[in-house]
Amino acid sequence: MRESVQAEILMSFVVSEELSFRIPVELGYETADPFAVRMTFHLPGDAPVTWTFGRELLADGIQAPSGEGDVRITPSGEGEHADVSIRLQVAGERALFRATAHTLVAFLDRTDRLVPLGKECTLGDFECSLEEALGRILAG
Repeated sequence: MRESVQAEILMSFVVSEELSFRIPVELGYETADPFAVRMTFHLPGDAPVTWTFGRELLADGIQAPSGEGDVRITPSGEGEHADVSIRLQVAGERALFRATAHTLVAFLDRTDRLVPLGKECTLGDFECSLEEALGRILAG
């Protein structure tokens, strides 16, 4: 059984309203961490940077503004011209990226075939009981 989904897409790194450039971004999903997706950004002249956040956040952000913390995802446009903005923030530093919605939807469709959204808890080794997990943490 396949345990991961990988894709490489191009995103726009938005520097300002007047300046943006396309960069390769690797998308990753693994059944070992079924609630998360990873995006590895390859900025020119810098080491790759990987962000990990909720798969559901990405799915929700394609439809409506989502996220309250370091990752905020917002759709714009409609139909085949729809884009998705992903804003990442660390301390006072922010980075804004844009991707076409259909490329993100295609990636999420592939993850959904591996583990359907909302069915992450059905994986054999994955612990979904918050109460039990907290008990282990507090006992240690």
